[in-house]
Amino acid sequence: MTPDRLRKWLATDESKSVGQSDGGESVGHASGRRIVTLLEKKRADLTDDDLAHMRKVVGYVHRHLKQRPSGDVTETPWRYSLMNWGHDPKA
Repeated sequence: MTPDRLRKWLATDESKSVGQSDGGESVGHASGRRIVTLLEKKRADLTDDDLAHMRKVVGYVHRHLKQRPSGDVTETPWRYSLMNWGHDPKA
């Protein structure tokens, strides 16, 4: 997802409705906000911590894609969670 598209997605109720949280912001939603920042950075400005987060995101997306539910996934928590992590499987 582009930074603008992800930013707009993160502002939706659907985005805020999924993921593991302790009553506050979900892990995936917080990750999405960080992904927006990373996507807007110049490659030369990425830190080791940024690269570690990017590896975490790729791992999450790969694992989650293997759990795809059957049928139409358009309005599912599965898709919404992936979108919070910057990946829209319907795009």
